[in-house]
Amino acid sequence: MTAEEDYQQGNAWRKQGDFKRALDCYMEAIALDPESPAVAAKEMLDDIMSFYCKDYYNP
Repeated sequence: MTAEEDYQQGNAWRKQGDFKRALDCYMEAIALDPESPAVAAKEMLDDIMSFYCKDYYNP
């Protein structure tokens, strides 16, 4: 697959809510092309997955 195909596949997984597979595809795209738009997409997913708000946390 090309970097663009990996990026598009990652977008498809992200839209389905499968962030793990989306990240895997973005990482493949970045490995093939470090200038790919997958870099920004991966950063956004990293931000989403690392979000923590103590106001929303209620054990």
